[in-house]
Amino acid sequence: MPLLWGSATQLIITVTKAVVNGIEIYSMKIDSKVTSRFARNVITSRAVNRGNVHKEVFFDVELPKTAFITNFSMTIDGVTYPGYIKEKEAAKQEYEKAVSKGQTAGLVKASGRKTEKFTVSVNIAAASKVTFELTYEELLKRQFGKYEMFIKVKPKQLVKDFEIDISIFEPQGITELEAEGTFITNDLQNVIKKTFSDKKGHISFKPTLDQQRTCANCSQSLLDGDFTVKYDVKRTTPDNLQIVNGYFVHFFAPTNLPQLPKNIIFVIDISGSMSGREIEQTREALLKILDDIRDDDFFNFILFGSDVHTWKEKLIKATPENLDEARKFVRGIDTEVTNLYGGMMKGIEILNAAHEEKFVPKRSASIIIMLTDGQPNVGKFDIRTHVKKAIEGKYPLYNLGFGYGVDYGFLEKMALENKGLARRIYPDSDSALQLQGFYDEVSNPMLMDVELHYPENEISGLTKNSFKHFYDGSEIVVAGRFADINQNSLTVDVKGEGANDVLSFTTQQDAEQTAKAFQEQEYIFGDYIERLWAYLTIEQLLEKRTAATGEEKENLTAEVLDLSLKYKFVTPLTSMVVTKPEDYDNQAGIADKTTEGIDIFTVLALNLCITKQTPVICFTVDGDPHFIISVPQKEDAICFNINEKPGDVLSLINDPVTGITVNGELIGDKRANSDANSQNTYFGKLGIANKYLNLKVTVTSEKITIQNGNEKTAFTWLDSVTLQQEGLTLIINKEKNLVLSMGDGASFVIVLHQVWKKHPLHQDFLGLYTLKSHKLSEQTHGLLGQFFHPIDFTILEIHPGSDPKKPDATMIIKNKELTVTRGWQKDYRKDPKHGIDIPCWFVHNNGAGLVDGVHTDYLVSSLF
Repeated sequence: MPLLWGSATQLIITVTKAVVNGIEIYSMKIDSKVTSRFARNVITSRAVNRGNVHKEVFFDVELPKTAFITNFSMTIDGVTYPGYIKEKEAAKQEYEKAVSKGQTAGLVKASGRKTEKFTVSVNIAAASKVTFELTYEELLKRQFGKYEMFIKVKPKQLVKDFEIDISIFEPQGITELEAEGTFITNDLQNVIKKTFSDKKGHISFKPTLDQQRTCANCSQSLLDGDFTVKYDVKRTTPDNLQIVNGYFVHFFAPTNLPQLPKNIIFVIDISGSMSGREIEQTREALLKILDDIRDDDFFNFILFGSDVHTWKEKLIKATPENLDEARKFVRGIDTEVTNLYGGMMKGIEILNAAHEEKFVPKRSASIIIMLTDGQPNVGKFDIRTHVKKAIEGKYPLYNLGFGYGVDYGFLEKMALENKGLARRIYPDSDSALQLQGFYDEVSNPMLMDVELHYPENEISGLTKNSFKHFYDGSEIVVAGRFADINQNSLTVDVKGEGANDVLSFTTQQDAEQTAKAFQEQEYIFGDYIERLWAYLTIEQLLEKRTAATGEEKENLTAEVLDLSLKYKFVTPLTSMVVTKPEDYDNQAGIADKTTEGIDIFTVLALNLCITKQTPVICFTVDGDPHFIISVPQKEDAICFNINEKPGDVLSLINDPVTGITVNGELIGDKRANSDANSQNTYFGKLGIANKYLNLKVTVTSEKITIQNGNEKTAFTWLDSVTLQQEGLTLIINKEKNLVLSMGDGASFVIVLHQVWKKHPLHQDFLGLYTLKSHKLSEQTHGLLGQFFHPIDFTILEIHPGSDPKKPDATMIIKNKELTVTRGWQKDYRKDPKHGIDIPCWFVHNNGAGLVDGVHTDYLVSSLF
């Protein structure tokens, strides 16, 4: 059966291992080889089932969002099951074909601030061993004068053989190499082995079992935090050109240049949704930024709420007096409603006027930074069109989206169309630092209008070679391939506008010089420049594709897909299929690479409610609320409604053996129907608990709250999350559904139904679906739980009913005769918006005669 996933600057390798009872992870190694900033990383984890029954083993890896997976394999008892890169739709079809034959096991992905998580699990027999091996590649970006490798270390248990091994080869030579960890104690400091000389650097971290312990006799691991490696290279010239096997890469990072004065417009959202903590953090960040503005800079603030407010009518020089006045203005910033378009256009107008009137120096870098947490107030395409026309490519636009409610896709497209970028600011205690950190990245422009010219008749497949600004501490990277693969020399002309004059120089390089610099071969993988070129090309084509439409987007899609398949990169257009053996319960899973602001596509284990061993009942509750009981041995279903009033809480599942309970609170329409007997009700809140694990999960149409003892963690439906901790797995698929498992018990899928916010009657509600219900005990009860046990029925005397399309019949069930009606109920698992009609026998009067007792017996006082 196939298992499928899709893909996800600094290098970030994050490895976390979920501890499963009876599973020992006895080896974990992160091996990274970096050649000229291009990193190939291999993560290997080995585990053994020490129990006497089948156990599930998890492999969780957090990757940088900029990385592309290139290979994955799984070895079970000496047999290796490799991965294959395929076009996304073909991979999806193969997955769905496989999943229709058996039960799924989750492979999912979610995104965090800098990383995306990939998870795969497999059930292995007692005493069996499994090895997971994942390879991914990326180009390290330079920021603040250093390349950074960030490794999340969290094995969650003591690991007999744990090792991080990083080898770096830089033909320019290495000037500095640092390694540190947030979890590193004085004793562990000596475990970090660091060496570098000339072109080679090496970092090793290999703690023993005793060194991993939190105390001498403890079984908990100290290894929980961030491990960071930073380095830089020698720069005797402004650039470095390397040629290998018909491909070249050109690194450009001049030093010791005078800084350009900058003209910066801050366009700040002060709408009502920014009130409270967000506006406070914005004020805090702006005050710190004002402390860093240089005296030869010009700046201004544009605030947009219901109206547009400008601090000054033109750009203001950063004199001490003006900075003091600006601080007073910032401290007084408050909130109202949103006029994004007006604020943006006013900022552009002021900046354009400053240039036209020659109010700012000719050799100065102009920048617009916009911060918003909301939606545009007029058509998005119209705003993008007007903004692009007004800026005319003269300066970059940087859009910062605060929180999860922002239309990030719109902000990203508008920024990319104007030579900038978008960045999400995460709502957290460090939001002010995130804002200031972004400003620091762009606060020191050294060159503008940088052009790198290559001979047109000699080069094909050239990556981006024109850059509006070059910032201090960063690096420009251009790659290409020769039209004649046998060509072995190249001449490049570089030009850029500096603070005092034009920077212009010529670089020459030939393949022999590169080969001489690369005489030490042990860290080299020979096709690295070709793969670097492919990586950079795909990355930039995906950026162009974000803002493209029509035929242009189709052409870019085809080009990215072709390169992704050729070089075996898992990108947003491809997926990786991994075949699992038939002996392992036909397990299959799927995940997919996403980009910031794009909904994650995850096929979940929603299709099947039948195990291979025995038929079990799949139970769902959705809609008004409609209960659907699947009876596999009959290839049929029973359904019924429960009619109670808003605010009532129903006991849905109660298992005294596993400690799992599920209760649901009803909500009604926004206003009562004129017919008091036809009040519509839905589930607006669900509470899922496990008393033995001291876990409670509350789900509403707005947020998901996890309470573990006294600790609380909250997410919104705008998050895409995979969370694994002792006894709990939670997967949130943004604005669609979530999957929840507690311990070794059943899994639950909760579907979010969203309606038009201004609908006069209806409001958002939830649907609940159960998976693996056979893992609950025979003592399970509740409106749903009582049907998790095998049930049988017979249908007799089918005859016309009051509706000619819906015949009536007599159902024999539980030694009772019930009059039932053939009808349809909506199953929203595959199509949350429209649902799929499921034929079923409808039991009238709140399931009377079907449910044990009467339906009011299931009313409880609260969610928990």
